Amino acid sequence: MPLLQINAGPDGPVVNRTQRPLGPTLQKALQTPGPIIIMLHGYKFAPGHHRGCPHRHILSLRPNPQCWKALSWPRALGFGAGKAQEGLGIAFGWSARGTIWQAYARAASAAGQLARLITQIRRAAPGRAVHLMAHSLGARVALGAMRQLPGGSIDRVILLNAAEYGAYARDALESEAGRAAEVINVTSRENDLFDFLLERLIAPPEPGDRTMAHAMPQRPNTLTIQLDHPGTLDVLTRAGFAIAPRTFRFCHWSTYLRPGLFDVYRTLLRNPETLPLAQLRAALPETPEPRWSRVLPVPDLRLALPTGQRAAS
Repeated sequence: MPLLQINAGPDGPVVNRTQRPLGPTLQKALQTPGPIIIMLHGYKFAPGHHRGCPHRHILSLRPNPQCWKALSWPRALGFGAGKAQEGLGIAFGWSARGTIWQAYARAASAAGQLARLITQIRRAAPGRAVHLMAHSLGARVALGAMRQLPGGSIDRVILLNAAEYGAYARDALESEAGRAAEVINVTSRENDLFDFLLERLIAPPEPGDRTMAHAMPQRPNTLTIQLDHPGTLDVLTRAGFAIAPRTFRFCHWSTYLRPGLFDVYRTLLRNPETLPLAQLRAALPETPEPRWSRVLPVPDLRLALPTGQRAAS
């Protein structure tokens, strides 16, 4: 069983399309050796929804081909190929439809369900690596679960265009599980509009806080990767990854739709020892580029000198 579909149920995590206890199904699925990768969707998805079911979309091995955003995360991460040591992919669904305020609030409840699922996995398979990969509001679910778990519960986390604030991420990183996990914050200036809107619609946990694209805490166990920074692409190219150039000025989904990116994510999660965070941090640009830098020209702030004076050399 390369992929297990699990949802946040009213009384705990349940197998998709059933209300059966998770335990027996999870025990059977964990018999496949290899890493365990839990995948979390973002806003506008909900299990069973006729248009927005994640288990028929990005979290499916065979997503709906009629939707241009429906790229199979499990298959791109190496599940479903029948290889040895393939591990277990877990598609975690939660109710993220309704208004942005409703979905943002429900993400906190889903985080508790995810924490219960990870606890069950750790009890059943204490020696296995457990990684998380989340997009948009799914990052809030992942970070919220981290705040509730003991140290060593989570190994690596990849957050794509996280729809969450820096202070919330800081609190998660200061938890027991957060101090032990490695958290990779993947951003792009293509997401600037969506970050801007979130900051206008959702009140920050602290005055003046910003989204994680610009306020990700810098820790020895964290890393921010701005995908459309020329320096980032140079580093990834030298590491052997061919990343397609950006196509859109604004796109909330570019962090998983751009060809070549899943080669990076698959390596980060399946072979973490080949891409240590310290090595990446030393090679990548230190800070993200400013918001709107892909839309507005950077102003020339040099002051004009009086006639006859020369600038200092």
